[in-house]
Amino acid sequence: MIFGRSARKSGQVLCFAVAFAACGVAGGQDNAAQGEPVQQDYRLEGDKVPIRVAGIEIQVEIADDEAERSKGLMFRESLPEDEGMLFVYESARPLGFWMRNTLIPLDIAYIDEQGRIVDIQQMEPRDETTRWSKADAMYALEMNVGWFAANSVTVGDLIEF
Repeated sequence: MIFGRSARKSGQVLCFAVAFAACGVAGGQDNAAQGEPVQQDYRLEGDKVPIRVAGIEIQVEIADDEAERSKGLMFRESLPEDEGMLFVYESARPLGFWMRNTLIPLDIAYIDEQGRIVDIQQMEPRDETTRWSKADAMYALEMNVGWFAANSVTVGDLIEF
């Protein structure tokens, strides 16, 4: 599926799915009590999920709330190859990022609501200059500096999950 779903709609579906699974009711009986697994859909800080960038699979941490987005990759001393952080917003708009307390150089790709990369920029450690997206974006993907160029990923390429 291409990143194009509304984050709000995804959240509503996720909340419904979690509430439904937590109830686990079938004929008034708890599924867990019947020995059936109750599906829980949650993730812990640092959990990674696979996505595809221009057909290349990578692992990303998802930052989809204000606290996670504010912290980002601060204070990390390294970032494994082919791993990054995907910042998710509820709607497309100009996005701005800086590197306060970020110790590693990063590339950032700004991505629109259809999952298309609209801008790629390099960011230096501890630089507090805000780097604004050149177009409205709903997502931002931070990777090690040079990752996009090394993998021939350019503006116009798609992000998929």
